[in-house]
Amino acid sequence: MNNKLVLVLNCGSSSLKFAVINADNGDEIISGLAECFNLPDARIKWKIAGNKKSTNLPSHSAHSAAISYIVEQIIKKEDGLAEQFVAVGHRIVHGGEKFTQSVVINDAVLEGIEECSSLAPLHNPAHVLGIKAAQSAFPALTQVAVFDTAFHQTMPAKAFMYALPYNLYKEAHVRRYGMHGTSHLFVTDEAAKALNKAVSDTNIISAHLGNGASVAAVKNGQCVDTSMGMTPLAGLVMGTRCGDIDPSIIEYLVTRQGYSLEGVMDMLQKQSGLLGISGISSDFRNILEENEKGNKRATLAMEMFSYRLAKYIASYAVPLGRIDAIVFTGGIGENSHLIRTQVLSLLSIFGYQVDPEKNEAAILGKQGIITADGSPIAMVIPTNEEWVIAQDSVKLASNQ
Repeated sequence: MNNKLVLVLNCGSSSLKFAVINADNGDEIISGLAECFNLPDARIKWKIAGNKKSTNLPSHSAHSAAISYIVEQIIKKEDGLAEQFVAVGHRIVHGGEKFTQSVVINDAVLEGIEECSSLAPLHNPAHVLGIKAAQSAFPALTQVAVFDTAFHQTMPAKAFMYALPYNLYKEAHVRRYGMHGTSHLFVTDEAAKALNKAVSDTNIISAHLGNGASVAAVKNGQCVDTSMGMTPLAGLVMGTRCGDIDPSIIEYLVTRQGYSLEGVMDMLQKQSGLLGISGISSDFRNILEENEKGNKRATLAMEMFSYRLAKYIASYAVPLGRIDAIVFTGGIGENSHLIRTQVLSLLSIFGYQVDPEKNEAAILGKQGIITADGSPIAMVIPTNEEWVIAQDSVKLASNQ
């Protein structure tokens, strides 16, 4: 098969990220974002050959209209591009225990994704809409589902179980699943190459740090623990999510402070994290700017972010035994040398020493080791989830 282009779709509840990826080398031919679905100001923006373009979508557009525009007004305007497509790859947030690897989408798979909607109510229903719209637009192409949760399905029961009545796991599927698996998988493979080790002999701690953030312990190339839980709300301090809290806080706010359950959950997911502590923004760049101005709440937000992350990383020495490298990735992990310095300073008990020059150079897509000679290794590896999705899509399509 000579053609290696894949249309990658990442459908959210009110937005859709898309890209056309060369599966051989990861090159982005087109990338873009359709957003503000079901609102009067629905719009789409994209980049092709270095040129940025944008336009409004018809008022109250959603997934089907956005995909139609992408196909008819962007892809088909590029002469011969659509004919080079091998498959459409879909990022799926939650596969539960049903899906442990990427799969070709058929009716049974689509039904399985819908059944996992209770575990990711904001995401999986949107994924289903995106899949159906893509099937309609490209009926002859193989459609592939790539699951955020799949990489974490190698966790042992002692890591993924909650200490709750066992029947909640067996009957209601209450357990830890983890997210960002596609990113953690990518940086695991890239770290093995950088360390000149076989993936099967690579032990890393992968820190995917963005508006959503998670850390994974990877032993011999397989995930053995991760910070997110049954949903993406658990674990690290994030842009607007609280991460780990005492669950009794929810009962206290409802029964003693007059909150509704819906109000509490909205607060924990959309008003907490960096935004809640700083009172400024969920965008880390804004937090950094205010920190430099001496804003104490911005400084506190950064310190809490780094402290929680360092504690998680330190705890993963337990399942790993040997740490070949700590890997920083994601928007914050790839670009904030200050956060990396704070985290590694908190891990000085393990001997980590930052090389300031290397650390400050590893931004804006640059990969590299950021620790001093003689120190245990920490490195930056820019993630590329879309490339993983494209590669899996080509692999599965070629077997059809």
